[in-house]
Amino acid sequence: MSEHEGTPTAAPRIGRRRLLRAGLGAGGALATVRLLPGRARAAAPGPTAVPVPTGAAAAAQPWPEWARHARLADGTFNEAADMQPAVDALKAQNVSVIELDTILSDWHTDAEFAAHMADVTTFTRLAHAAGLRVVMYYPSLEVISPGGLKGRSFYKNAEGGAWVQRDLDGKPNVFYGNVVVWVDKDDESVWLSPDSPWRDYYLKRIKLLAATGIDAIWPDVPIYFDGVLSWCDASTWGAAAFKADTGLALPRAADYNDPVFRAYVEWRHGNLARFQLDIAAAARSVNPDLVVFSETVSMDYRYATTIGLDGAYLRQADAGISQVWEVDVLGNYDGMRHATATDWTCLISMYKYARAASGNRPAWAFSSGWQPDDASLVLAQVIATGCNPYEVRTPYKNEGVDAAMRTRVYAFVRANEARIFDAASLAQVGVYHSSASRDYVGPTAGNGMYVTVDPPAGVTDWWGGGDPTMSCATMPWLGEFRGTVKALVYAHVPFDTVTSPGLTAADLARFKVVLLPNLQAVSDAEAAVLRDYVRAGGTVLITGPEPTGLDGLGARRAEFALADVLGLSRAGELPDTNRNAYGAGTAWYVKALPGLSYLTGNDQASADRLLAPVRQSAPPAVTLAGDRRIFLEARRLGGDVVVHLVNFTNFGDTQADFRTTPADCTLSCALPAGAAVASVTVASPDGTDPAPGPVPYTVAGSTVSVPLTVVQYSLVTISTR
Repeated sequence: MSEHEGTPTAAPRIGRRRLLRAGLGAGGALATVRLLPGRARAAAPGPTAVPVPTGAAAAAQPWPEWARHARLADGTFNEAADMQPAVDALKAQNVSVIELDTILSDWHTDAEFAAHMADVTTFTRLAHAAGLRVVMYYPSLEVISPGGLKGRSFYKNAEGGAWVQRDLDGKPNVFYGNVVVWVDKDDESVWLSPDSPWRDYYLKRIKLLAATGIDAIWPDVPIYFDGVLSWCDASTWGAAAFKADTGLALPRAADYNDPVFRAYVEWRHGNLARFQLDIAAAARSVNPDLVVFSETVSMDYRYATTIGLDGAYLRQADAGISQVWEVDVLGNYDGMRHATATDWTCLISMYKYARAASGNRPAWAFSSGWQPDDASLVLAQVIATGCNPYEVRTPYKNEGVDAAMRTRVYAFVRANEARIFDAASLAQVGVYHSSASRDYVGPTAGNGMYVTVDPPAGVTDWWGGGDPTMSCATMPWLGEFRGTVKALVYAHVPFDTVTSPGLTAADLARFKVVLLPNLQAVSDAEAAVLRDYVRAGGTVLITGPEPTGLDGLGARRAEFALADVLGLSRAGELPDTNRNAYGAGTAWYVKALPGLSYLTGNDQASADRLLAPVRQSAPPAVTLAGDRRIFLEARRLGGDVVVHLVNFTNFGDTQADFRTTPADCTLSCALPAGAAVASVTVASPDGTDPAPGPVPYTVAGSTVSVPLTVVQYSLVTISTR
């Protein structure tokens, strides 16, 4: 095969949201995956060396306040004359950090790149003079050649042909216009191997960028792009790196029964994590104060499996690097306007995952909308989960939905930034997100971003495209995870997501209960941490038919990893339910998938199974009487209890036109022994004044109760003395 053989022809143009519909990409590689139900899995090789820093390292370096309190928007300019007006407009909209996206997606010679750095320096000086910070967008593995279909291109006429990612059949990861919204007709997009000389090429330019005075760098989606091919990178560069890390030759095909392929799936996560750490190191070698926010399109669902980018692998990294989470909405040209309530809990799950996977670092996140009312509700959810909002109008990233709406909501964030970003979670319940179970349990062709795959009447460019296999309701692990989140949201129980890579005892120490939805694939190290947690007095609930029955690379274990903790064994028939005392703690077990049942049917008995250990061992101090479609988040700031309430009662079990319906509720909070209420205030972005104002409350015994009407978002602060 020649160097450029196999280049795809033009295809219908799609956005990244529609790319997810393809599951494993247009190449459809999963069709070749052989899934043999009931067959024992072959023994897998040992796990690859994944760069997950220790928990102690994560706290070593404080992040700058401007990054932790960021309010982001795009500030792209076309001409030098556009710079100052762009800065002035964004400052007036209460933006604090400008994302600068200029021409760095395109192929440039070294001289052209260096010349553009002068423009970046000029813009940065203007922004700094206005009191704003600048983060520079720079694609990490993609190079676009304008006019490259018919003219010169990085792939055909430069190093791209040698450095390109390749799939398991050796085909190059390159395509020409009309495939995705960001590659214009007749343009070329080539995706490079992070293990090729492209790595040094890119890091050299990162250093030039770091010298311009910018405050942060935004590397765009370091992924094994699957829009036209699947399961890259099997280039000679990738093959050599895989061999060096694992001692294995590349798998021949995508086959989950092949232990080498499963090792390849996991290796790609670690390999991309190493690349991102190298980006941060290169930038900070020039400017030690500079930070990096890597755009991460994969969230809690299965897309991370297929593109390799698992954001949780950087959770404990202390290298000046965090993420910009690209959280997608249901419709490219409809936003969340026709979501169901269950789709909304999926969106909550994504933002909770983003906040957790970024660890102690800032979690910047896309807040996408279509019209001001739906955009402000999504913004409310971003803020309530503690993520920093990057407000955009779907499906692009270079404009907002409405300047007046952004100005109003960002004024609220600025006025309440300590309550939003500096408070510590009061959640005593953790929900465990297992990367290995996501990868290896019931692999399917879909990605599971939401539940509802059919678009409403008159709406086009919908995420699921009517394909039922795309729904998380069809996925045994993800459906159970999402249903567990839904049960906690509907019960108004504060919770935090716990991500699995690099799990330590400190990650679990603050929880009284940890829910382990359909946890099957666990490493020995993970199992040891979970065992010690229960032994020390913690409570766990594990669901599903194969509790810890697979190792960290998806191979079947001879015995459950937590057999002793669960009081269960492969030698006997698994009971429908079980409760086992282990050390000072308790392990609950449910053989069924109650989360999946609740996700799809709102079956309260299923929710009660999930909530039973929570009600017994971790009844929340903050409760809410009101519609179950009010999301509650509880935190503490000094002596204050800070509660976020997001009203999504406008969504039901079926699709309907968007509306905002104020909801009445009563918030209650148990007071610490000997404490008295000093004040109760409420702030909201829904009105014209973002400052907190006093509201009535009552105290009965040791409980303070606050009657409220929530329009879209209320921030309640209970101060004690």
